[in-house]
Formats: sequence, C-alpha cells, structure tokens
Amino acid sequence: MAREIRTVRRPASTDSPEFDLAYVRVHRGASIPVVVIPGGPGLGSVRVYGGLRRSAPDLDIVMVEHRGVGYSRHDVTGADLPASAMTVTAAVDDIAAVLDAEHVDRAIIVGSSYGTYLAQGFGVRHPARVQAMVLDSTLLSAEDHHDVRAHARRVLWEGDHGTTATAARRIRRMVEKEGADPLPLGAVTASIYEFAGAARLERYLDPRGRHPAGLVDRTFRAVRARGTGSMPYVMEFGLVGNLATRELQYAPAPDGRIFDPAYLTTELVGRFPAYEREPFDLPASLPRFDWPVVVLAGERDLTTPAAVAKRTAGLARYGRYVRVPDIGHSVLDSHPEALLAVIRAVLSGAPISLRGLRRRGATRHLAPAIGGLIALDRLTASLLRAGQPAVGG
Repeated sequence: MAREIRTVRRPASTDSPEFDLAYVRVHRGASIPVVVIPGGPGLGSVRVYGGLRRSAPDLDIVMVEHRGVGYSRHDVTGADLPASAMTVTAAVDDIAAVLDAEHVDRAIIVGSSYGTYLAQGFGVRHPARVQAMVLDSTLLSAEDHHDVRAHARRVLWEGDHGTTATAARRIRRMVEKEGADPLPLGAVTASIYEFAGAARLERYLDPRGRHPAGLVDRTFRAVRARGTGSMPYVMEFGLVGNLATRELQYAPAPDGRIFDPAYLTTELVGRFPAYEREPFDLPASLPRFDWPVVVLAGERDLTTPAAVAKRTAGLARYGRYVRVPDIGHSVLDSHPEALLAVIRAVLSGAPISLRGLRRRGATRHLAPAIGGLIALDRLTASLLRAGQPAVGG
C-alpha cells in the first residue's frame, strides 16, 4: 500500500497551512483516467478502496485522500489541518492539483454521495478537464433534506411504494395506536429497509415476534450514541465535519416528525459551525455541463432519494438516470461491480447493463447481520411468551 501512495504539496493560503495531499493512481494508461471520489464526508480513499482498485486492472483509477482525512490530515509540521482549511472549493481544487501532478488533461469524474457534490463542483471550476461524469447517490443542494424527508415518508409512512405498504401500516399503528416514539422508530425502520429490505423490515415489525428491548433496537441505539465517530484512515469526520455543516447543511433544523433526517445529526449542533451558504449553485450549473452525466440511484436509497437523482439527470444537458435494483445508499459501497460496469460503458460508449453482476460491496454483510438480529429477537419474544428463560436477548 505504501508504494501506491503519492503526494502533491499544497501551498499555504490565508485559510490553510502548507500540507502534502495524498493520492493513489493504479493501472496508469489502462484507460482514460478515472477519478473516483468517495462519500462521507470523511471517508478515506487510500486504505478503504484498495480492493476496488485491484478488481479493475482495466481502469486507470485515481483516488485523492480528502484534506483533513487519513494521509492528508496533517500539515508539514505534523499538526492537524485547521478547520478553516476545510472548504468544498479547496477540496475540489485538490483534485485538479493531483491531475496536474499526474499530467492528466481530462478525466472521467466519478463521485459517490458527498463525492458527487465535489464531482459537480469540479465540473463548475474545471470544466475543460471533464471527459464524462458518473454521479452515484447524488447530492444536488444543501436543501436536499426536504426531499429526503418527503421520500422516506412516502415510502415508509404513506406506503405508496408497493413493497412497503404492509410495513407502513404497521409503523403508523405503532405510532398512532401504541404510543411508540416516532423519531427513534423512524431511524431504525429506515435503516432496516435501506440496508436489509422490505421483507426483513416486516419481520422486525411483526407484533408476534418483535422484542422491543432486543438486540435490534439496542444495536441501533448504540450506533446512534456513537454518532459520527472516527476510525483513522477509514472514516474521519472530525475535521471535514466543519465543511459539512457550514457549507452543505448536514445538520438542518429538525421538523420533529417521523423520518426526519435531522434526528440523526442533532449531535453535530454546537460541535461544528452553523450553516452559512453552499459554494455552488449546482441546479444552475448542470445545464452548462457539455459532457455525459450518468446518475445512479439505489432502489431503496432513503439517504439520497431518486427524486434528487432524476432532477439532476434532467438538468444535465446529456444526463441519464439509472436505477440500481435491490440496494440502498451508495452504489460504490453497496454494489461496486455495478459502478464499475457503468464506468466501463461510459468509456466504451456501450449500452449500460447491470445484469448478472456479483454483489461484493462492503455493506453487503449488513442485510444478513440485521436479519440475524431480528431472528434472535423473535426467538426471545417467543420464549418470553412461552414463559421460558430468554436466550441471547
């Protein structure tokens, strides 16, 4: 891994000290260079996606370690970069600096989740350097949380998504008739649906088998209590959280209703700057993009919903929307083979096909893990009803 890592010196500015920006490039010359920008914000590139790079020897992949994360966290003296150095525009220009260092004139720009905002920002600031763009689980503006709320409520409260009608009726009953606290219930059920699907969500909600003090609820409470957390070189929100809240409104004002995404970000309030303004007007900029823009959305994505993806594709002059079945948020992390297939199609000009692809994403283990917790809770509930000692709950 150490042999892969390269650096480019980023000069001091009024907001940032001098520091070395880390990046990797593999399979040089195998194709037009493909810049892959992960999400988070705070996800590392170097260590986290080594498997992705090894799985695609036919692609010349460039990945930049985001400033403030992992190998790009410290200035030349070894101190952490300051909060003032964390801006979206600086992160966008870091990508251009890496392309300069690698003598790359044009590249395919691929972003996932938060990385789609950087990708589109790159298109705004460096349009001559974009060959094509792939946006996976896209952000469009700092006001996307309105669409996130509306979509989750349509799917899991109103039940107008055919596969979730049964689950939605049960969720409404739990809140309106049984007095369940809607905010934690919404957070748990949205996560189960997104990562494990409607069938497992129905098993979780089944009143005959649900154990409300069981492993599922306790696990989700523990995850929420941990908050954004930090795992060095993997996920480091601590510094980049400054740009997330200040420029992209990652901690919007809550509306207090079920399936409010602000419920999961309340712990950021006071720890990070308040929202000021976002750096780009992407809806106004997209019609000026004169390259192909392929926008991907997972079928069960409640984090960056399809409505935003479809709007993004519709605004782009050469936009195309692609639905990826049976996954939630982030094709890069849930189904990387699908993302690679799209990249290859963009490179070759071939039709996009996602048939017969093997699921190998990092999040593929979540569905069976959640299913196992649900099964244990159902067993515990059954034993309690039978008056036997509980097991594992």
